[in-house]
Amino acid sequence: VARRLSLIKHPECHSMAGGRAIEHLAQTGNRQQHTFRLPMQQYRNCDFSFSGLQNLVNKAIVQKEKEEGIQEGEILSCVKDIAAAVQHAVAVHIIQRTYRAMLFCIKNSILPSKNATLVVSGGVASNQYIRKGLQTLADANDFAFLCPPPRLCTDNGVMIAWNGIERLRAGLGVLHNTDGIRYEPK
Repeated sequence: VARRLSLIKHPECHSMAGGRAIEHLAQTGNRQQHTFRLPMQQYRNCDFSFSGLQNLVNKAIVQKEKEEGIQEGEILSCVKDIAAAVQHAVAVHIIQRTYRAMLFCIKNSILPSKNATLVVSGGVASNQYIRKGLQTLADANDFAFLCPPPRLCTDNGVMIAWNGIERLRAGLGVLHNTDGIRYEPK
């Protein structure tokens, strides 16, 4: 969405990554100016998918570009409102699907009914709006909430390294000899 909105050209966001730019603009946007249907509402599972939402947002952007008479790549006057609406839809989708997963895990005794913990990490955990929503979800369901500091959530490489350190400390799955291992970039 940040790429489609050309946020790299926005004066407030030119040096920010896409997710950070969306979060920044959303702070002063009005999410109620645009309503995006939440993805996967017809599915009774715990899966996440954002492709349907991305298509809806793209259509809204195309429509707004036509209304404002601007070309793709130019900044829309309503960019902050779109950012706020998108961030909200993503947050609600994540919260709803996470809640379903929490209920599923408790019902099937995958998690204890007491002292369960919700762990949030990776890039999405750096978004304060989403983080706050997940914190509220955890609190409302008596789950502990663990989330690394935002500065450690922006780079998945850092998260992978952190996981490796924890595994090394615990003596789990550490490969001491890499002879004969074939590395591939993907």
